[in-house]
Amino acid sequence: MKNKKYRNSFTLLKKKLTVRFILYNVFIFGGLIIALMFIYALISGSLGELIVTFLKYFFHMDYGTASNIYWAFREREIYFICVAVVIILFVSFRLCIRMYTKYLIEIQEALLKMTTDNSAEISLSYELNEIEEGFRTVRQALERRTAEAKMSEQRKNDLIVYLAHDLKTPLTSVVGYLTLLRDEKEVSVELRQKYLAISLDKAMRLEDLINEFFDITRFNLTDIELQYSSVNLTRLLEQSAYEFQPMLNEKNLTYSLHAAENIMIKCDADKLQRVIDNLLRNAVFYCYENTVIDINAQSSEGCIAVSIKNRGDHIPPEKLARLFEQFFRLDSSRGTNKGGAGLGLAIAGKIAELHGGTIEAKSEGETVEFVLRIPIL
Repeated sequence: MKNKKYRNSFTLLKKKLTVRFILYNVFIFGGLIIALMFIYALISGSLGELIVTFLKYFFHMDYGTASNIYWAFREREIYFICVAVVIILFVSFRLCIRMYTKYLIEIQEALLKMTTDNSAEISLSYELNEIEEGFRTVRQALERRTAEAKMSEQRKNDLIVYLAHDLKTPLTSVVGYLTLLRDEKEVSVELRQKYLAISLDKAMRLEDLINEFFDITRFNLTDIELQYSSVNLTRLLEQSAYEFQPMLNEKNLTYSLHAAENIMIKCDADKLQRVIDNLLRNAVFYCYENTVIDINAQSSEGCIAVSIKNRGDHIPPEKLARLFEQFFRLDSSRGTNKGGAGLGLAIAGKIAELHGGTIEAKSEGETVEFVLRIPIL
């Protein structure tokens, strides 16, 4: 709509310039004809006596000298006419060029202000009012994007510091318990198993943190490319839910899967599985203990809809709108193991978008639901 508005503004400006160009040329060439007629009349015989009289009385010449000057002028009248024509055409050319370049110079100066001084006021001629409004809109959009980029970069830097700091905790535990196993020769079998279990748990946590670093790097440095194939979505959901069973057991959670048999979809299987995994992981992290995670899949209105619903804390609208931002975490406390670097949902949203689909987040009371929609190709 705005593009159409600006195109109309340029069209109107072009029409105004065309009308002015025609009027300028009518005025200039009319003036040129009148000037030439006046010059010809001035040096013609009908005004010759008047010119001689003018020279005689205003320059105190005698009649012979004034008459000689007049006849010398008459002999070179063609040169004077040519000079007059050149001067008038040069002036008209300058006026036309100035008319066209005036608006271009204004637009150039406005662009320079936008790129060099954000506080400088942009003011254009009346004919460029809509273009001036467009420049202001562009400046506001640039300022907003710059602020968002700075905020995103700051969140990224904060999370990298957070992850780098927390790498030390599991690593220290792994080193400590392995050192105990090495140095203590008489450790009981039960205690040895306990130390090994703790070391394995901390090593897996360390692996998760390192993977988050890799996610941050990949998400910013590479584009996600899709490799389409025919996929049985029902089997994909069953497999993903089964793989999350250990995590579900830790919080005494269960899942309920409702999907028609053999729902087929054309997509990138690996990327779509990552979306499902990220949504399930998010549900597990923020789900109340001893509750059920509902997974539903159905075909409707030319697309496949996958719903993952869990019981958890209500998400305020202002946070709900930011769930798919890079590095945004619902729980920003460094003392919790909930969530990761804040990339899971951002990557899931990007993959859904590349498939031509969407992910919608809802929160009503203590029910949180994510709905993935992928078009049927």
